[in-house]
Amino acid sequence: MPRNVVIAQGGGPTAVINNTLRGIVDACRAYPQDFGRLYGAWHGIEGLLKEELLDLSAQEERELELLRYTPAAGAIGTCRYKLDPRHPEDFERCLEVLRAHDVGYFFCIGGNDSMDTADKISRLAREQKLELVVVGAPKTIDNDLGDPELTLVHHSPGYGSAARYLAHYIRNVEEENRGSAPADPVLVIQVMGRRVGFLPAAARLADPDRQMPLQIYLAEGGLTLRRLGENVLDCLARHRRCLVVVSEGLDVGDVGPVTDAFGHTAFGSSRATVGQIVTNYLNSLRLPVPGRARCNIPGTDQRHAAIYASLADQQEAYDVGRKCVEIAREHGTGWMATIRRAPRPTYSPCYDMVPLSRVANAERLFPEAWISPSRTDVTDEFVRYAQPLIGDAWPPVPLEGGLPRYARLKPVFAEKKCRAYVPQAYRGQ
Repeated sequence: MPRNVVIAQGGGPTAVINNTLRGIVDACRAYPQDFGRLYGAWHGIEGLLKEELLDLSAQEERELELLRYTPAAGAIGTCRYKLDPRHPEDFERCLEVLRAHDVGYFFCIGGNDSMDTADKISRLAREQKLELVVVGAPKTIDNDLGDPELTLVHHSPGYGSAARYLAHYIRNVEEENRGSAPADPVLVIQVMGRRVGFLPAAARLADPDRQMPLQIYLAEGGLTLRRLGENVLDCLARHRRCLVVVSEGLDVGDVGPVTDAFGHTAFGSSRATVGQIVTNYLNSLRLPVPGRARCNIPGTDQRHAAIYASLADQQEAYDVGRKCVEIAREHGTGWMATIRRAPRPTYSPCYDMVPLSRVANAERLFPEAWISPSRTDVTDEFVRYAQPLIGDAWPPVPLEGGLPRYARLKPVFAEKKCRAYVPQAYRGQ
């Protein structure tokens, strides 16, 4: 007897997250004997708690196909709500809704916090003898899911596209800086990455032969603001201009941090930004050239710009979604689909699975061996790792009236069967 399916997304969006959603949907529809109605939890775990289940089985075929090109998380939404042991009612509510809608399969797309959510639901379902298969799908632009040795997760879908965006962005600002150097000799670019340097490191993909006056400051690099200033002054003395890529998590002192529901610093919401602090500091120094430093902060387009999506990333995001369904059918609950690198001379992905408990809340840092001795660059080994992930062609984003045509799912929701519920963390707000 087929059982119904709920798919949820958690954490920040990516340019290819909807391809994982599409992969799960397509694979489930290939086995109607196992999978019944397909639902998307509207805005992730919050939608499950509120019993807001978007009926994916009621959607038009064309709109589901357009998920291939649709960035961010607008299709079914995401959230940063954390299932907290201090809120036991939330856990009971999740199972209540899943029981009420005869859900036998729960797929969770996200990073380490989302895998923690999936692991908790899987464990609770086992304890309460609920026949529920829970499988996770990796997603993060930070690429911080897994272990430093890259054995559990070689990389996560979303990272390749964000890295491609940054590589193109740096190529563009290099042209800007070369042309504007007499007035604006220093261009500081703040890049996403709270504590982990994989995304700032991708700036090197724009210049693998090291022809640009480019410096990269990872959160793991450990250099002080003073040392950064000395490095920039030296670069200006030699090249008369400098591109400075800084991680948003670079330690520059108090930035007035604001935290999200997962407890992570939300740098884009803070009272100051690392990029502006670095820029202000550089402008307080005596530069050896005319002009001043400027600051660029790309913002959330780093993670959702569809036109910069990597075709390799799109395909891998889709394939990992299909792998989730294979795992659910053949191995049951408590797993996350994963991408590994096949043991071949040229890059080739292969798909496997790891226990949710191995990746739940596990954050890997940028490998120390990939940071250059100067601490202002990354090694060629990183370039060889990341280059295949960004693809080599533009994605064929469909246009209507000269504008991108993204998926627009109909607001058809499952009929509610449970009492109204306010998530515990929101009570009293």
